[in-house]
Amino acid sequence: MTARTPNQPSALTRRAALTGLAAGAGALAVGAGTARTSVAAPKPSAAAPDPAPGAMKLFDDPGLNFAALLALGAAGMRASEVGEVLTAVNAINTAGPSEQTFSDTFRAWGDRLAAPPAAGRSGHEAPSQTRRFRSLRAAQYYAQSLFYVLATDRPGDEKAVYQAGRDAWDTFTRLCSPAAVRAQVPYGTTRLPVWFFRPDGPAEARPTVILTNGSDGQNVDMWTYGVAAALDRGWNAVVYDGPGQGQLLFVEEIPFTTRWETVVGPVIDWLDRREDVDSSRIAITGLSMGGNLVARAAAFEHRLAAVVCEPGCVSPWLGFDQELREIITSDKEETNRIWNEEVVPQLTPQLAFTVKKRFEIFDAQALRQARQGTVLTDVWTPSQVAMGLDITKVVAKIKAPTLVLDYDFEQFYPGQPQQMYDLLRTRREYVKLTEATGAQLHCSPMAPQQHCDVVFDWLADVLRR
Repeated sequence: MTARTPNQPSALTRRAALTGLAAGAGALAVGAGTARTSVAAPKPSAAAPDPAPGAMKLFDDPGLNFAALLALGAAGMRASEVGEVLTAVNAINTAGPSEQTFSDTFRAWGDRLAAPPAAGRSGHEAPSQTRRFRSLRAAQYYAQSLFYVLATDRPGDEKAVYQAGRDAWDTFTRLCSPAAVRAQVPYGTTRLPVWFFRPDGPAEARPTVILTNGSDGQNVDMWTYGVAAALDRGWNAVVYDGPGQGQLLFVEEIPFTTRWETVVGPVIDWLDRREDVDSSRIAITGLSMGGNLVARAAAFEHRLAAVVCEPGCVSPWLGFDQELREIITSDKEETNRIWNEEVVPQLTPQLAFTVKKRFEIFDAQALRQARQGTVLTDVWTPSQVAMGLDITKVVAKIKAPTLVLDYDFEQFYPGQPQQMYDLLRTRREYVKLTEATGAQLHCSPMAPQQHCDVVFDWLADVLRR
């Protein structure tokens, strides 16, 4: 073992640092975004409050618990069913909670609901409304399975699980009334999948909300955290996959970009050409790490009328433990030597999963190695992308009114929402969702309706003519 020097902590410290990495991996959940890792931050002291007490504790493991709460909370938007989620939770606890049993159980629920509904007594096919919301729930359960599939005995199934969830989502959007408009928006050498939802009624220019996922969030989360709320208010809503997300990540293997304005710009161009979009009232929201992405976009894309960061995030890289961050130096070769010789051999299976999941979004090689069941060998390259997402120096360039959300017990970007708010030089508002109303934890997994009330009430005020 090498002697401890600056930027070279002892291997034991490096192993401990990866526990911090594991805690940060939950930012991928929702979106994303993603808390869905079974290794969490150090347990609080006996005197510390429990962020998910009593009936909110579906699993002892805080990562699995957070994931299950996300699925359960989505029931209010018809993106899950309470009985289905709790039945899955019971099955996982009976089998022994793990990434494997969690992924397998929710994948089976996705398969069950993605299958065509049984015909009625008359022999006729079930109504499309039945299949519509079964498909939405299937997309939810596949999303739950997808997050953990790299930790199972079939990591190579990642693309297949994603595709099953995508097929369920596409079925749902096709059966909406009116059906979501599907489009492919040019972006570099590829195209961004876009789903445009509009309320039923006459085609008139309406306010439009662009809903942005975080790191590894799935489209079903955008329904829960925005599409349904926008439609209820008579607004349009847009869901899209950017690099590092959805189709571009899991199928095309395109990792995140540090210039999200180049992603949002083409989507706005596409909206500008639609007669049912009021181009002067286009807002954008960003869930989980999406709060970082949309702030970056708004700093350079000034056609946006309003911005919502859920939560405010100025540097995703700071979600990684400091000791781990210190391993990454300016010397790529030396960084990777330390990583492969001193860190990787000490990884537990759970930490190995966390590393695979945490870095696959930033580098195609890391993604391919994860699917092969191995830990990435080049940690330096994806780390540069993660570091490049720091927007501290550009937040002040945002001109649009901006809402910054924060949460009691924010696990992944503590302090960053306040930091973003302080950096803003435009009309701004800071709102913290609290434990007192059951809206605690990253992105309020148990209270998406309350979350949407706060966001859309603020947007209605800002976009009012």
